[in-house]
Amino acid sequence: MPLTAEEKAAFKRDGVLIRRGLVAPDVTRRAISLIDTWYRERLDPEDIPAYSQRTFAPELGSHPDVLALYTETDAATLASGLLGETSPVSTTQVQIRVPEAELPGLQPEKAMHVDGVSCPHLDPQELRTFSLLVGVVLSDINDPQGGALRYLPGGHQTMAQWFSDQWSIGITEQVPPEIEREEGVSFLGAPGDVLLMHHLVPHTVGRNLTPFPRVMAYFRVSHPDHSRRRLEALRDPWLDYPPLISIPAPASQE
Repeated sequence: MPLTAEEKAAFKRDGVLIRRGLVAPDVTRRAISLIDTWYRERLDPEDIPAYSQRTFAPELGSHPDVLALYTETDAATLASGLLGETSPVSTTQVQIRVPEAELPGLQPEKAMHVDGVSCPHLDPQELRTFSLLVGVVLSDINDPQGGALRYLPGGHQTMAQWFSDQWSIGITEQVPPEIEREEGVSFLGAPGDVLLMHHLVPHTVGRNLTPFPRVMAYFRVSHPDHSRRRLEALRDPWLDYPPLISIPAPASQE
């Protein structure tokens, strides 16, 4: 189903759209099977800190059954509905939050951030930004203490203003102080649920205090012009979103 006018307006306000059950069970099962086998047979605990910064199961990043979570579902159609047109997506980021009881201290809570800007593991002069984050749930996430992603609805507007007025390349702070103090809203869901989130929405992720791994597949989607105007897109939240420019956002729900 294409985006409704109400969904577009809500995305403009919140920077987030959630579609439940968007990915068919047979598609999720194939990806889950691959990642579960990798987790059980190939995960080296010593690699967890590095994987947490980049991707787990890097060997599966371009596997057709994992890419299919985006390329062969309506997730790609929804992304195009928000951005107008998109660059091809050729890799997947797999993020697993390992149960804390199994490997204590290897995955501390992440600070509030937007991806690819002033990341601790990157050169502060480097931008690795994109337009839209698409996340597909691959495990039951029904407890906020289970390593759930936490996002700040409407934070994309605050971040764009901060990037315009106070931030410059080389600054190591990832978000302004008022954002850093926020807890965010936990994204809970079941396999096949999909989160579409504006790149500028600040988010974090906590430790997994449940007995089960939390598994998400993420796709970083860009407008074709994004790579040549990364800095401008940090300061203008709708530069990469032509279909939304003329849509008025509804009033805040707060």
